[in-house]
Amino acid sequence: MSDLERLLAKYAAGPDRLRRSIVDVRPDDLDAVPCEGYWSIRQVICHLSDSDSVYADRIKRVLAEDNPTFFDADPNLFCEALYWSERDIDEELQLLTLTRRQILRILRNCPVETFQRTGVHSADGAMTLETLVERIMEHIPHHIRFIEQKISAL
Repeated sequence: MSDLERLLAKYAAGPDRLRRSIVDVRPDDLDAVPCEGYWSIRQVICHLSDSDSVYADRIKRVLAEDNPTFFDADPNLFCEALYWSERDIDEELQLLTLTRRQILRILRNCPVETFQRTGVHSADGAMTLETLVERIMEHIPHHIRFIEQKISAL
């Protein structure tokens, strides 16, 4: 298996890993904030779903445009404005799964050299398609660690 195939396999596995991380969480605990000043589990899942949609757009733009610009955003602004506390966990997980399936179907059809196409992040500068996929691939595991801390604190 090539490095690229491993990267795409890890990207594909993200939604199932996230689902497994919350399988034993009671519905009432999804909105608990056991670690003061941090998001609830529901809010983390909404953040992950929203972020995947943003990255899907970035990936598509790198594939279709020449060196597009991506803008940085403060996820804390999205929390209240996008009603993370009111959104349905199952819908968010389904959206995350479908978004990744769609992007995987696209990426698996790309020649290897396509992964070196670039875009420019307004805060982080130039990045390749491969870097974009690496970043979003690691996003779910990064937040699963926080979800596990929340569950332990309940």
